[in-house]
Amino acid sequence: MVTPFGDGRDWFLARRFGMFVHWGLYAIPGWHEQMQWRGVVPRDQYGLLKDQFNPVGFNPDAWLDLMQASGMEYLCITTKHHDGFCLWDTAQTAFNVMQSPYGRDIIGAIADACHRRGVPLCFYYSIADWHHPNYPNLGRHHELPSALPGDRPDWDAYMAFLVAQVRELCTNYGTLHGFWWDMNVPELHDPSVNAMIRGLQPLAVINNRGFDQGDFSTPERHVPDSRRFTKLTEACQSVGRESWGYRADEDYYTPSHLEHSIARMVAMGGNYLLNVGPRGDGTIPEASASLLRRIGAWYGSVREGLTAEPAPHLVNDPSLNVTREGDNVYIVVPSSTESSSVGLRPIATLPNSAVLLNTGMPVETCVDLTPRGWYEQWHEGVREADGGTPLPYLRLRGLPIGRAEGEPLVIRLSFGRGVLDAV
Repeated sequence: MVTPFGDGRDWFLARRFGMFVHWGLYAIPGWHEQMQWRGVVPRDQYGLLKDQFNPVGFNPDAWLDLMQASGMEYLCITTKHHDGFCLWDTAQTAFNVMQSPYGRDIIGAIADACHRRGVPLCFYYSIADWHHPNYPNLGRHHELPSALPGDRPDWDAYMAFLVAQVRELCTNYGTLHGFWWDMNVPELHDPSVNAMIRGLQPLAVINNRGFDQGDFSTPERHVPDSRRFTKLTEACQSVGRESWGYRADEDYYTPSHLEHSIARMVAMGGNYLLNVGPRGDGTIPEASASLLRRIGAWYGSVREGLTAEPAPHLVNDPSLNVTREGDNVYIVVPSSTESSSVGLRPIATLPNSAVLLNTGMPVETCVDLTPRGWYEQWHEGVREADGGTPLPYLRLRGLPIGRAEGEPLVIRLSFGRGVLDAV
């Protein structure tokens, strides 16, 4: 696995499942967080949403209650998305929550709640900005087609604005544990910005979408074709297929889809950031909340297996994820596996115990050579004529494939001391 930071940022290696929150003016129409761009909404018309923003149902402790009930252990919140609206009391622009009917610092309230409850807090910040007159909107991806009348495109001036805002975020809200950049459309390289963040917030991990390579990569909405990450990784995904911000007519992912994505990413050694979009009133939709609670019940039962050290070398079946903690091996079985029996070649020793963490029930084990196992080894060239013989191997039998609408199964195998070192 990756080498720990060793400088106080190791919280990121211990807390592997976090809540992402996309929230802003776009929650009011409830279509998409990029409504201004994708819906071709004129800037002045979109800006009127500020005068409607009054989330009287916002309660950061309710968010954290749901987060913790879902098994999540840290929070990342959008401070400013591409539309440029700021959820904190910034002195750099009037396009902020203090100038809305709500008139209170949302980021401050979230920070206070997280600090009070010991929840690591990370800030998302979009580099692209559809509101600020100095941002050079040139029609590239995630930009407005061109500068608007009254704009003064000036990258140096915009960077001064950005740095001042980041300094506010890193100075006024206590300890931060992460900074999550997005949309460096011009692909500017400037290590000094992250250096400033690290100087102000030494516990913060920084992602790779900013002005240098950062500390960790951020694959989005997909699972890499691998069984182990070789560098720090935090995958991100939303509960809805259509939008990261609140969408009134959302098409939600199934629990099985999200659980398999979480299981694969975390068992590969990565973190997982699962997003919800609160409504315009500040409450999280019940459809999102119930989905998170269900995932949390599953994750709580199997967490120990997913967060152990990746050990794919122990089993040669690429459809399985394998982790290890001491003399325990954990096998992550997708619901799409082709049968209720799983072979764990080349392990050829019975474990002292085998438990399905999802239910706590024992799992039947045996060591033998099946016809298929014989043929697989023969096909690989393990033949008597070449001085080799197909060997028996450990099998797990009678797995409840398809239970609970296809959630991933995680089996803990406990072996005697030293057995695994010989595999």
